[in-house]
Amino acid sequence: MHLDRRTTLQWMLAASAALGVEASGGATPARRPGAGYGTDPKLTRSYRAGELWPLSFTPEQRRCAEALCALIIPADAQSPSAAQLQVHLFIDEWISAPYPTQQRDRGVILQGLAWLDAESERRFQQRFDQLHVTQQARIADDICWVAQAKPEFAEAARFFARFRDLTAGGFYTTPEGSRDLGYVGNVPSVTFDGPPAKVLQIVGLS
Repeated sequence: MHLDRRTTLQWMLAASAALGVEASGGATPARRPGAGYGTDPKLTRSYRAGELWPLSFTPEQRRCAEALCALIIPADAQSPSAAQLQVHLFIDEWISAPYPTQQRDRGVILQGLAWLDAESERRFQQRFDQLHVTQQARIADDICWVAQAKPEFAEAARFFARFRDLTAGGFYTTPEGSRDLGYVGNVPSVTFDGPPAKVLQIVGLS
């Protein structure tokens, strides 16, 4: 599945709202001290890949991120996996954006993916994306909770926590993820019978 540039940018804004991060979709200059990063992209037009900013993942990093997305949110009877929804491409777009939060995430994610492949080679003599899911899970179990991680896994656990948040933010802002949550907002009701009788009684209207 190919994602056009406008879709991924709109996806980024929706996910940053879900993650509690400031992002602006207008074309006004950034209001930050210092040189800043210029103007934000206009989401009413489409962009060629690399036109706004170059993406960060190498092919190896993209495969590693895809495998980790699939491990964090696997497919089930109700919805596809985060990898099938191309959430790893959203994460690549996210960490490549020039905004301060995304730039902080960039180092965390790239270093974490490098650690994941190195740890996979150390334990199983294969890259992370080449491992069986049970082997991937054995590594993830050591870094899945920051508070419980051993000292030697502390930094990797912080990476995993951020990657997991980005995966969830990307997944649950897709149409499939919204359906998985049971979200029914922005859908008009066929009929409206008025407020419940109990509410009317509380306000003295029944």
